[in-house]
Amino acid sequence: METLKTDILILGTGGAGLFAALHALKADPDLNIAVAAKGLLGKCGCTRMVQGGYNAALIPGDSIERHFMDSLIGGSWLPNQDLAWLLVNEAPKRILELENEAGCFFDRNPDGTLHGKAFAGQTFDRTIHKGDLTGIEIINRLAEQVWARNVRRLEECRAVGLIPASDGSLAGVLMVDMRTGDFVWVQAKAVLLATGGGPTMYRYHTPSGDKACDGMAMALRAGLPLRDMEMVQFHPTGLLAGEGTRLTGTVLEEGLRGAGGYLLGGDGERFMLKYDERGERATRDIVSQSIYSEIRSGNCTEDGGVFIEMSHLGPDNVRRMFKGMVERCADVGLDLAGGPVPVVPTAHYMMGGIEIGLDCSTALPGLYVAGEDTGGVHGSNRLGGNGVADSTVFGGVAGGAMAPFARGRNAHAEPDRALLDEARARCLSPYEKPAGDLAGMLTRLSNLMWDKAGITRDKAGLQDALAGLEDLTGELAQTGVPKSTRAFDLNWHQWLNLENMILTSRAIAASALSRESSQGSHHRSDFPDKGDPKDAAFVSVRLDSDKLALKTTPVDFTRVRPGDTLPETPIGETGETAT
Repeated sequence: METLKTDILILGTGGAGLFAALHALKADPDLNIAVAAKGLLGKCGCTRMVQGGYNAALIPGDSIERHFMDSLIGGSWLPNQDLAWLLVNEAPKRILELENEAGCFFDRNPDGTLHGKAFAGQTFDRTIHKGDLTGIEIINRLAEQVWARNVRRLEECRAVGLIPASDGSLAGVLMVDMRTGDFVWVQAKAVLLATGGGPTMYRYHTPSGDKACDGMAMALRAGLPLRDMEMVQFHPTGLLAGEGTRLTGTVLEEGLRGAGGYLLGGDGERFMLKYDERGERATRDIVSQSIYSEIRSGNCTEDGGVFIEMSHLGPDNVRRMFKGMVERCADVGLDLAGGPVPVVPTAHYMMGGIEIGLDCSTALPGLYVAGEDTGGVHGSNRLGGNGVADSTVFGGVAGGAMAPFARGRNAHAEPDRALLDEARARCLSPYEKPAGDLAGMLTRLSNLMWDKAGITRDKAGLQDALAGLEDLTGELAQTGVPKSTRAFDLNWHQWLNLENMILTSRAIAASALSRESSQGSHHRSDFPDKGDPKDAAFVSVRLDSDKLALKTTPVDFTRVRPGDTLPETPIGETGETAT
């Protein structure tokens, strides 16, 4: 087994991982840094797939406090307020850094000021963007900055285990070089987990196929607590392009509804205003649940979705404003600018994840986490545009914190060899068992989670989900893959993906069963009461042996209580931000 040593190891090359690398080098240029990606740097991960934009209070008339309150209210008062406050304060600085240091170009008004797009659930049009393909702009520029520096790249290399030292700190990460199938042991003084969440265990989902909740599953196996795991966000408008195309489930961005797009039922009539006075501009949880209600009532398309209609805004205007979305629909024979397009809610983002401190540290010394692998920033519902802000803000925070931590460790910690061997043996176990139908198991998992632990939930369904997941866990343990050289063995990696997805699904379903109320993205038909925000509490889950242990903790309202408001410091005419 090859052994590598580095000061800092970054798992993931999305916005969080790349910003962490750049900020760590800014803090200490002499550090040895390695970044690892399941795919290729700049070509994989979810940040690249961001369409709509980036929330930042930079436009006159907005304020940091207003962005903060929008985020708290959208998240049902469940966010960790100190994390949310850090997010909204640092986001404007990251936009300026992206433009002035990384070289990003964002859309501007005729007078040269940044253009803010309208996004749902927000009281101000603050979403900075590059057309409707913002993520490509950000990742391309960040990747260029990393390529230009002395950063070691471990591409097509997946992490499979967080390995502690005998003193309880993190010694490093066991990885698999997907090109050869060989194991690589990477010793690191500090590790950033930024692999992204990605709820690909649902029938309709937006993240790329390489996403399998690897980071969350590794954290559970390491004994770390995860919070808010029941909070899975469904984007209201996933393209419904029929069977046999991966474009089904991919997002038609929120700016479509923000610009005035209509949602129509199978009868051709708008329906959102009967659910929320904001209509199509309500938060994602409300719009997704409303669409799902229409589908269940039978007011849907032949394929079980609804329509989004943009033509009333003018076809030429739609083509200009949403070039990427128009082209995506055209790829499957649909005309977004000129007629209705079928859509369905699609699993998009996980608000839940690993519990972190303000410096992105965890209960495992040496491990830091940023981006979608974390929990607590968004509560029950992430505002559109807060996701890429989360990744870049906390990626930068983590990089700045890891640099002095790594420099302060005089030597690399030696791993617990028994745990290292155990992790390696677990990964190789499929080769010792008869091959089975992994594709069929994945289909059963996605149907189970969609039907029993999806947009609308109840006790019986969640109990069925947990029982089904228990069956899948046992079946996978007895299922193997054909023996091969392990080099680019897609069967093996599908098995590893399934193991992580099933474990993370158990955490989702168990947390959802324990929350007997409805908040944000978590909707219980048997407990529709949203409860008093003053009683807001979050659910934590950890793995104890093979069992999940749950704990409920009241939210600490460190900055503002429900019903109160914050005095605003408005953004001035020159565009300066509040401090």
